[in-house]
Amino acid sequence: MTDPMLTVKNLHAYYGKSHVLQGVNIEIMPGEVIALLGRNGVGRSTTAKAIMGEVQPKGEITFKGQRIDGLESYRIAHLGLGYVPESRDIFPMMTVRENLILGIKDMKKTGRWTIDQMLDMFPNLRARADNPAGVLSGGEKQMLTMCRTLMGDPDLVIIDEPTEGLAPRIVQQVGDMIADIARAGVAILLIEQKLSIALRIAARVYVMGHGEIVYEGTPEEFKTRDDIRKEWLEV
Repeated sequence: MTDPMLTVKNLHAYYGKSHVLQGVNIEIMPGEVIALLGRNGVGRSTTAKAIMGEVQPKGEITFKGQRIDGLESYRIAHLGLGYVPESRDIFPMMTVRENLILGIKDMKKTGRWTIDQMLDMFPNLRARADNPAGVLSGGEKQMLTMCRTLMGDPDLVIIDEPTEGLAPRIVQQVGDMIADIARAGVAILLIEQKLSIALRIAARVYVMGHGEIVYEGTPEEFKTRDDIRKEWLEV
């Protein structure tokens, strides 16, 4: 039986005295796409930051058989765990191409993607490849952030709210890109508000409420649970 790629057990996290995560349990298999759903403010982004070492975790986080809770963020990234934050962090004064080069962890190793493949996937980025990244639109910055993360050839990517604030046409492009990432065999933890994208891509769904997981099931099972959607998702 295949071991999980990522296991999160009894994860707690705090902001000051605020107890944000209250015993989160998540498991992701190699190549599996998981959607983490829930209202804003329930702890989904904090879960991502705790896994990546950006928030101090309490609990057990295992990635590819190795405990990573307590490690520095850069060490976690070098183990093969990619992170696309909601903030769309780019280097605005550097060109699009230079931003992509910065994502490469080992210049001697050939990864799943090349810079040309990234630019082919998004013609908008190719047209601006030698322009400063700061001039990109919000959607283009999101694409660049995802592409730069992929240049590090991660085995698992945590993607936090990739379609937030984007135009419908760009939302579709981003959704297609996430599906392409999954088809390349990369596991994904997708934090997303838009159910249409999450349910199209994910193999399993977790719903978070009040800092803990309140539901787990397949997209097909989730679609039958009006009670879960009404209590934990609908505003």
